[in-house]
Amino acid sequence: MPGNLEQRCLEKGLKMTEQRKIIARVLSDATDHPDVEELYRRAVAIDPGISIATIYRTVRLFEESGILDRHDFGDGRARYEETPDEHHDHLIDMRSGEVIEFHDAEIEELQQRIAKRLGYRLAGHKLELYGTALDSMDKAKG
Repeated sequence: MPGNLEQRCLEKGLKMTEQRKIIARVLSDATDHPDVEELYRRAVAIDPGISIATIYRTVRLFEESGILDRHDFGDGRARYEETPDEHHDHLIDMRSGEVIEFHDAEIEELQQRIAKRLGYRLAGHKLELYGTALDSMDKAKG
């Protein structure tokens, strides 16, 4: 049974070599937003014959096909995630690099209102918040 990303590749008519299947599976299984080097580490653990160049080419193909999203979270590395079925935004922990996905109806509504007030119909958006975790003293202050 193919993973979600592999299935989407097949639906787009992409030729799926064994190495592309492995890369698609690694991406589908990712619970984080890995960069190419991390994808390579994970894929080569499954198939030592996969080259970093194959990872780069495959990621570019998946991105161009609209099934993989590329992010720049300010750490100098392109990070990837399967294009989500439902919209979400990101909060990036500037200390750890952890990326937290979230959806907030209030933010979505506010963006719609701002676009409308400025005379636009919102076609899409990306929201990335950057922060550091509150320490116990900050939390106590509220």
